[in-house]
Amino acid sequence: MGKKNLTVAVLGPGGIGGLLAALLSRAGHRVICLAGEATAETLRTQGIRVRSGRFGDFTVPVEADGELREPVDAVLVAVKHTTLDAALTRVPPKALGDALVVPFLNGVEHPAYLRDRYPADQVAPAVIRVESTRVAPGVIEHGSPFAEIDLAGDTVPRERLEALAEALSDAGPVTRVLDDEAAALWAKMAFLAPFALLTTRYGVPIGEARTVYRDELTALVAEAAAVSGACGGPADPAGALARYDAFPARSKSSMLRDAEASRPLELDAIGGALLRAAERHGVAVPVTSRLVAELGASS
Repeated sequence: MGKKNLTVAVLGPGGIGGLLAALLSRAGHRVICLAGEATAETLRTQGIRVRSGRFGDFTVPVEADGELREPVDAVLVAVKHTTLDAALTRVPPKALGDALVVPFLNGVEHPAYLRDRYPADQVAPAVIRVESTRVAPGVIEHGSPFAEIDLAGDTVPRERLEALAEALSDAGPVTRVLDDEAAALWAKMAFLAPFALLTTRYGVPIGEARTVYRDELTALVAEAAAVSGACGGPADPAGALARYDAFPARSKSSMLRDAEASRPLELDAIGGALLRAAERHGVAVPVTSRLVAELGASS
């Protein structure tokens, strides 16, 4: 894709997708947001407004449509697992051409699902570390002092990954290409699952979770690290605990925010996927199993 301006479709212009759409548009790339008609109309007429300590406050124009209708260089998939099936109808395989499909989803099972639908050598999973929230259609608040992307894709030609990573880095988020897709996905999963499950189960931010429920957090982290290691990912429970301890005390997981807003939880994509991987590899995860069951019973 070279050092040229890209045409990028963004499926789900929410906290993550909206931020990336706006940054790419500001950097000179053509951006087409794929969304429902009401949101698409708002984006077409008002653009995307970003408030960010890291990237500044700015408004940029974007195109918007309900469905992908033309070839693009990449489709950034930034919806939640709970809406993935419905959202993918906006990206018909016949319209995809040779575009990269770049999912920014939680969990580890979605790349295989997407490769069943689209050409395997075009699916390039990404992991993003950022706190970004859609506060209204086309209005994005980026709260973290960082935005970092790991881009992978064991089936994707390396030069295609490098070209997209360069465009993303030039637009703002520090982006690197990793050689091992499983390791990239499990690095996030092993960190996210304990945070999401514990804060949501007890309805508390990380400050309370890491103090009042310290023993459970420690056990969850050990279990997630063991599963990650068995799946070819990193296993660093001490490092994960140190990162939780460094978080601002009021930080909440996206799963907890969904629970507070009475939205469907990504329980199966995070907790369920962890349990399925543990079962495949014969790893005992009793604390994770209990929390997933309790959350499932209450949601």
